[in-house]
Amino acid sequence: MIYQAYQAQADMLAPMRFLAHATEDVLTRGWPLGNNLFTRSWAASCEMIARAGMSHDRRPFNIDSVDVAGVPVAITEEEIVRTTFCSLLHFKKASDIVQPKLLLVAPLSGHFATLLRGTAQTLLQDHDVYITDWFNIRGVPLSAGKFDFDDFIDHVIDFLHLLGPSAHVMAVCQPSVPVLAAVSLMAASNDPFQPATMILMGGPIDPRRNPTQVNQLATSHPIEWFDSNVIGIVPMRYPGAFRRVYPGFMQLAGFVSMNLDRHVNAHVDLFNNLVKGDGEHADATRKFYDEYVSVMDLSADFYLQTIRQVFQEYQLPLGTLESRGRKVEPAAITRTALLTIEGERDDICAVGQTAAAQDLVSSLPDAKRHHHLQMGVGHYGVFNGKRWSNEIYPVVRDFVLMHHDHAVI
Repeated sequence: MIYQAYQAQADMLAPMRFLAHATEDVLTRGWPLGNNLFTRSWAASCEMIARAGMSHDRRPFNIDSVDVAGVPVAITEEEIVRTTFCSLLHFKKASDIVQPKLLLVAPLSGHFATLLRGTAQTLLQDHDVYITDWFNIRGVPLSAGKFDFDDFIDHVIDFLHLLGPSAHVMAVCQPSVPVLAAVSLMAASNDPFQPATMILMGGPIDPRRNPTQVNQLATSHPIEWFDSNVIGIVPMRYPGAFRRVYPGFMQLAGFVSMNLDRHVNAHVDLFNNLVKGDGEHADATRKFYDEYVSVMDLSADFYLQTIRQVFQEYQLPLGTLESRGRKVEPAAITRTALLTIEGERDDICAVGQTAAAQDLVSSLPDAKRHHHLQMGVGHYGVFNGKRWSNEIYPVVRDFVLMHHDHAVI
């Protein structure tokens, strides 16, 4: 009944949040007596109350343009294909310029693909970017069937086929394992659509290396405990009613608890900046948390399979991972160049866990492998922020350019 309890609480608090938001709107309209310490404090208090909750709706990407070689180019989103569980989106440029196609595989770990807005925005400077826009499973009717780890792998392979030969693929965090599995299966079958490069960023290829709090939690209980304690049933009001899910609010609660002081201090700073009238710093915090508290549910089949295969049984590094009866063998990869990226301060996928992929692709020539350890960043900083844009992205850009098949341009 965990989902029902959460929904009841959210419903109970909704009127208070609505009233607080309406009051804040009145107080910040710029009326004659509004710009003083008292009204700013009152408005800030109302905003904090209004923000005390989560969203379960995908926010827009809002990527309207990008600078290509110093020239602004308009961007439009187009849906290339839609499956029951995911849409493949293309950030189409209003330009005839031809750039390497790159499939950005978003994590399916409680947040929407829009969490990678900054990642995509930066990549668009030099790449033709496509992204996996996973749907909130609570919006998918139970009659549509299940979605599991094998389905994730199938989606990656299918999307790479749609992009054609010599495309590139980037996985951020959780999808590093299924993306490596997908490319391994493609290599084993001599698939002509094997990607030219594979970039794995902050992913749990081998969670045995430098276990984090997340890894320790996954191994502290048997899989039956997770099934009994963190899986909920979607309430009747949603299209996915009665579907078994790992609720997004559970994942968010876990992430927040890992760095509770940091999140509390961020909201204290937000309140103080609102009172001071420091809109620039307040907006930066707002934007981050608007995305951070926008959560989606995961299929129970996918979640439990991931916990067991990736975090408890370490099937990929131990060579026991299979997908639909096919053995996953990274050693089969000989064509796809591999770039692994880690953050020095990553407390979700610690240093060494992603680099483990370098040992698994044992048949890949050294000239096709590269590892980058970014100093001074945590998990989020690996794919977003100034260090990503100024220090990590140039490594990605140059790696793709080095291994791109120029014959297809």
